[in-house]
Amino acid sequence: MIRRDMLLGSGAVALAMTAGQVMAQVKTATKAKEPEKGGHHHHAGSAFTPVMISSGICIEKGQVCLSHCIMLMGEGDKAMAACAKSVSQLLAVCTSLQQLAAQESPYIRDMARIAARVCKDCEAECKKHADKHAACKDCLEACADCRKECEKLIKA
Repeated sequence: MIRRDMLLGSGAVALAMTAGQVMAQVKTATKAKEPEKGGHHHHAGSAFTPVMISSGICIEKGQVCLSHCIMLMGEGDKAMAACAKSVSQLLAVCTSLQQLAAQESPYIRDMARIAARVCKDCEAECKKHADKHAACKDCLEACADCRKECEKLIKA
């Protein structure tokens, strides 16, 4: 097996696993918001649920954007290198943010401050390519939503 094929294969597996985790979390969060029979509400969600969901979506869209950037760079488009670097950093931070939110960690607000900055930077980088690449546009929008949720949490 060629090293490139191995890297692409492992990237696809990681993307599939991440997407599965995000979908499971969104499904769980959606169920937590649905009223039970008899008009009673289930109160399983926390104040961190919106950040957990938005960071999960940001991770999903970021994975797609990063894969797209890597594909374009492989075709010689060096302009995507800065976008790939920005998205790569976003993925690291949003993964930590999502995990801390899920754990209702006392460090969540500190991480939200960092995530808001990283999301803002990624938004700016993706904006350069959003009119040409749907993956960049989707990542930009997910970053904006995640940044807004982080800012709400910081102010709370």
